[in-house]
Order: sequence, then structure tokens, then C-alpha cells
Amino acid sequence: QVQFVESGGGLVQPGGSLRLSCKVSGIMVRIYSMGWYRQAPGKQRELVASITTGGNTNYQDFVKGRCTISRDIAENTVYLQMNSLKPEDTAVYYCKRLNFAGDGWGQGTQVTVSS
Repeated sequence: QVQFVESGGGLVQPGGSLRLSCKVSGIMVRIYSMGWYRQAPGKQRELVASITTGGNTNYQDFVKGRCTISRDIAENTVYLQMNSLKPEDTAVYYCKRLNFAGDGWGQGTQVTVSS
């Protein structure tokens, strides 16, 4: 059974930083493309960033230059470093492997950017 356990969210002021972690079990992150998603209140869940099996990364325009996705193969964990946070980044953040609609979502981690 594939499981994703996200952590690292919190309340941060605009301009602050957070590092989100996603501990993955049931699969090896090194053989799947992985993504971070977010869902803001009243909005659809959207992809934020992704990392391929080869380590190539891709970012949505709204976080490009402010976020870095990475993975620790030994720890089977995916990370999202977020800098220069904005109020519009407020959302619940989730990780999941790409293109596997049958995977369940984790509980997510809440990120709130507010002064």
C-alpha cells in the first residue's frame, strides 16, 4: 500500500521560508516521478512542482524561482523548500507520485502565510 505522509507546514510571515517533507512508503521514490500539489480554500488542487526519476525538476510559474523540489533516496522522502512565501501560497500541500490516479492522498500539511 502506497502512503504519503506530509509534514513541515506552519504559519509564516510573508517573505518567510518553509521546508516541507513527504515520507513515502510502499514505493521507492527513485523509480517514480513525484510531485507536490496544493489546494487552497475554495480552489481545485493544483500541481506545484515535480521531480522525475532522473532528478529533473519542473515548477509551475507561480512558484518558479521561489521553490526547490528534491528527494532523499535513502530516506525515501521528497522535499519542497519554499522561500519568499506570499499570502497566496496559503494552502494544504500534498505530495504524490505523478500519473497514478489510483494512489490515495495523504493528510497534507497546512501552510499559512500571514502577517
